[in-house]
Amino acid sequence: MKIRSHPGADADFAKAYEAYADAIFRHCAYRCFDRERAKELMQEVFMKAWDYLAAGNDIDNVQAFLYRTANNIIIDEARRTKKRTIVSYEDMAEDGFDIEGDDGRDQARIFDSKEVAKVLLRIEEPYRTALVLRYIDELKPKEIAQTLGESANTVSVRINRGMNMLKTILADYE
Repeated sequence: MKIRSHPGADADFAKAYEAYADAIFRHCAYRCFDRERAKELMQEVFMKAWDYLAAGNDIDNVQAFLYRTANNIIIDEARRTKKRTIVSYEDMAEDGFDIEGDDGRDQARIFDSKEVAKVLLRIEEPYRTALVLRYIDELKPKEIAQTLGESANTVSVRINRGMNMLKTILADYE
């Protein structure tokens, strides 16, 4: 999906919001483990996209632009706060966070939801980002490469190394 900066861009932007808002929210929630903060981050992502369009710029790949913006915002926030919060997905569900994906899958049933946050936080960046984008957001390596501004080969290596880290971590849980 592309958005060109023109007087009718608001309709295109609304379509992009409809298409990607839930996915960006879910991505932010898996990265920061705080439902309210994830909402704020998602709103900030779309505000930055709107500002970018309002400045007369075009967005050639909306999905990549939004995920890259979300990742940059999350990284900036992590640098500012220098803290990590571990929250279980049951706690998030009690607060109203719906972990069911658009495709009807209950993401928490794939993993022991109490341990997901702990496991993800033990995986180093940038491998954690690659794994979240690949296996939670279900992006293909080529899409992840566009999102991160990296080569598809680099992304594939990060996914592979991240999976190796995950296997090592999960071996400790057995």
